[in-house]
Amino acid sequence: MSAILALLFGLIALIYASVGFGGGSTFTALLTLTGIEPRLIPVISLCCNIVVVTGGTIHFWRAGLIDWKTVLPLLVVSAPLAFLGGLTPLKETTFLLILGSSLLLSAVALIVPQEKLPRVKLPKPVIFGLSGAVGLLAGLSGIGGGIFMAPVLHLIRWADAKRVAAFASLYILVNSMAGLAGQFLKGGMDAVTQPAAVFWPLLLAVLIGGQIGSQIGIKLLSPIWLRRITALLVGYAAIRLLLQVY
Repeated sequence: MSAILALLFGLIALIYASVGFGGGSTFTALLTLTGIEPRLIPVISLCCNIVVVTGGTIHFWRAGLIDWKTVLPLLVVSAPLAFLGGLTPLKETTFLLILGSSLLLSAVALIVPQEKLPRVKLPKPVIFGLSGAVGLLAGLSGIGGGIFMAPVLHLIRWADAKRVAAFASLYILVNSMAGLAGQFLKGGMDAVTQPAAVFWPLLLAVLIGGQIGSQIGIKLLSPIWLRRITALLVGYAAIRLLLQVY
């Protein structure tokens, strides 16, 4: 296992955790560039996601930034569909195209100044439908889904940036666990234990980086920088993934 790759994973976890994300999108991009077997990529990314956002979710919860009455219905809708998405087999090019295109749209949405947008109030069924669609997409792409849902919540001004980050952290945790369960049923025990055993240094690196990043996100970064950092990282990952396809 390359020490440089582990260092990059730790840095990615630190920065993504500061905005409530797990980093699965960029983990996936880096693993793709290393030439690793495609079927292992979603499992490794999901495991790293879970490690990063578990600590982040705890920190956000202790900071009083998670409104359980609001977020639980969205999770009940998304998690089963993330599980179904994890069960669905995809060709490598289809997987990269779905992930890259979705991340590019998310980066564009995040870079739009939130303060200049009119407040949009969507009916609850629409928000639930979005959560379910994002959950399915998250399961298909092998990431947690917060990277897709958070830009929508920013655009409709669902909450301030830190509360959206807290929601994204919990959303990613639940969907990653559901998606990993789907991957487990699709590929058997070896589909989960083999990647975790071989790439454990990456899990250690993201554990350390994620703990530091979640603290930075709560205490130091302003809302405007939360969006800018996220947009930059998501856009970079999207371009690299799409280049792999074309």
